[in-house]
Amino acid sequence: MKKILVLASLCASLNAAVLAVVNGKEITDAELNKRLEQVLGGKSISSLPAEQKRMFIQQYIAQHLIIEDAKKKGYEKDKLYAENLDLAKESILMGVYQQKLADEIKIDNSKVKALYDKNKNQFVEPAAVHARHILVNSDAEARAIISELGTLKGSALTSKFEELARAKSIDPGSASRGGDLGWFGEADMVKPFSDAAFSLKNGTFTKTPVKTQFGYHVILKEEARAKKQLTLSDANVKKFIENQIKAQEVNSLMNQKAKELFDAAKVEIK
Repeated sequence: MKKILVLASLCASLNAAVLAVVNGKEITDAELNKRLEQVLGGKSISSLPAEQKRMFIQQYIAQHLIIEDAKKKGYEKDKLYAENLDLAKESILMGVYQQKLADEIKIDNSKVKALYDKNKNQFVEPAAVHARHILVNSDAEARAIISELGTLKGSALTSKFEELARAKSIDPGSASRGGDLGWFGEADMVKPFSDAAFSLKNGTFTKTPVKTQFGYHVILKEEARAKKQLTLSDANVKKFIENQIKAQEVNSLMNQKAKELFDAAKVEIK
């Protein structure tokens, strides 16, 4: 049995991508997907735009560190912790009750399709670009970088851009990755930046500095993808709709059960 458990644990760790290491402890995508399930709404942490993904990871790490500090301070033995733990147990028990109801619900595919058809415009993957940038404090610095990139193209351009980003960019979030911002939509960045990035051709960079409230940017657009209508064959879409329908049905069942129990109980309100 012990060998089976070890093997299962090994398989799980092999399938999980390590997103960060905090004081020697690995933080995986599987862990974040589970802990942030409600916030992510059925999406995977790895499917988010790079900056949004990084924000969630940083928030989770900060929370993890605070919890570790609370344990070191012995707050688990505090009276306030015990009182809140009792409340948390009741809340968890309510959640388990709801989950048991949800497990018994069978979702009719016709309901899923009907809800999809009614809200089709909500299931659209916006146009996005994959770009790099170098952020500096002045227009002159940005122009010097543009001059240094010169007429470079292809892999030579990318290589030089990464080198300059690591050496000169003041954006700590992307500098270590050679300025890589990953994929992002127009609404994910401030307008001057998005306008510039989306107007570039693949494999080209801005020939004049792009000014934002953060400083002056040189942007290299690597690739782009067009706006896409998601269909029910996309697993995340179907799962999202099923979860919506299930939540509505669970809410209805909870209200019904509460009424039944209330009517059957001896209740005296004074």
